[in-house]
Amino acid sequence: MKDVIVWQRAEGALVFGAGLVLVWWSGADLPWWAAVLVFFAPDLSFLGYGMGPRIGAAIYNLLHVYALGTVLLAIGAVLGWPLLLALGALWLAHSGFDRMFGYGLKSAASFQETHLGRIGRKA
Repeated sequence: MKDVIVWQRAEGALVFGAGLVLVWWSGADLPWWAAVLVFFAPDLSFLGYGMGPRIGAAIYNLLHVYALGTVLLAIGAVLGWPLLLALGALWLAHSGFDRMFGYGLKSAASFQETHLGRIGRKA
């Protein structure tokens, strides 16, 4: 099972890198500080845990699944909107960044239970 996790973390690193390249390539006139804010915005989803682990996990996973960033990126590319393309790429890069460091999609059981294994002090 450990080899699968290593592959998924490597995949996350590649998605992170590709997302950053796409942001640069997009041509969006996005200040660096705004890019940093957008990059970390998905982490606000942890606030959903205030409504319990099931709802928290659902909100967290919705904002950390690769598909969300990919859809935003694709819509931006199709419509010729560089800013939307960059925002999608940043969102995708964030999800890859998290996976690269072992923060996977959450289980409804608890924030610490992820598809990449347990995180936290008692991992």
